[in-house]
Amino acid sequence: MTQEIHGTVADGFEDVREEFAAFVAGERPDYEGQLCAYVQGRKVVDLWAGTDADALYGVFSSTKGAAALVVALLVQDGTLELDRKVTYYWPEFAAEGKGALTLRELLAHRAGVVGTDSGFTLAELADDRQLAERLADQRPFWRPGTAFGYHALVAGALSGEVVRRATGRTLQEVYQERIRAPYGLDFFLGLPAPLEPRFRTTQPMAPTPGQQALLDADPTGPHTLASIAFNRHAPEPTDLAALPNMPLVRAKGPASVGGVASARGLAGMYAAAISEVGEQAPLLKPDTVAEFGQFHSAGYDLVARAHKSFGLGFQTTADAWHPFLGAGTIGHSGASGSQGFADPWSGLAYGYTRRRFAFPGGAAPENDRLALAVHRAALAR
Repeated sequence: MTQEIHGTVADGFEDVREEFAAFVAGERPDYEGQLCAYVQGRKVVDLWAGTDADALYGVFSSTKGAAALVVALLVQDGTLELDRKVTYYWPEFAAEGKGALTLRELLAHRAGVVGTDSGFTLAELADDRQLAERLADQRPFWRPGTAFGYHALVAGALSGEVVRRATGRTLQEVYQERIRAPYGLDFFLGLPAPLEPRFRTTQPMAPTPGQQALLDADPTGPHTLASIAFNRHAPEPTDLAALPNMPLVRAKGPASVGGVASARGLAGMYAAAISEVGEQAPLLKPDTVAEFGQFHSAGYDLVARAHKSFGLGFQTTADAWHPFLGAGTIGHSGASGSQGFADPWSGLAYGYTRRRFAFPGGAAPENDRLALAVHRAALAR
């Protein structure tokens, strides 16, 4: 039985609804997902299937986009300086040869501390302060600044500790005060208890036999960089797909993977970043967007063992996922399949969420066709 498509699209975006409906028709009968987009600060797509408009999902590493936006605001304010050494703000980070690393390099996944030798407990993964304390003492897995690798579970804790030292506020508090609350965004770094009924538990991946064979053909040992970065070497290995289903993770909202959002929340945040929304000016100036969206790490990612690229905190989304987008597009995907980005050239802000963990992880494949449909409609306006 095909899921019914709910919601609205603006004139000129009818093809987006048709593309979403065609995708959903080919999915499992229990599909749940949402799609939202803004152009120049105006909502033009608001669609969902298999759920209700107000459902909230774990968005995994799409959370890193919110963390990067906080840092970008503080750099724009002059509170943080990209070429200052991290130790200027956080002296303890100098341990084990990390003292020369700059904030710019930290944001570009060049620190070399993707995890710790012994791994983390669940309580530590949920708490950015505890993660930062552990990481300050950790020997880097490569000489800081010389290479890059995805700091999957710790990037937000590292930048968050710099934010805390510089402002006296946690990254989550700055996000709440300057971004989430003023725009009423359904994107939370720390889900308030009264909103728990709106949360939809993440469902595990359901690979086809062929997909499972691909997963089985790429095993990783317990002490590879990939296993360390995803905490699979810990005494209690992390089940990534289950993280947002844990109340402690939802409550604390760790800035790497702990965000809870709707597609409206994702798209609304990116719209606010680059466009006037209502009567509020864009959060970021064009020069700030350009700086944070510029390539800072590109090439062989030591953790992913593949070509990747990063700006400052954000993925360089046009290179990483959608080559039709404008240069300097800022965004981030999440392991469950979520995706959010802002294209400053077209004024497009995009958000997508889904309930079931996608194969193979990262931005779900349907984002290619959905984002392209939205982008085409935006350019045709």
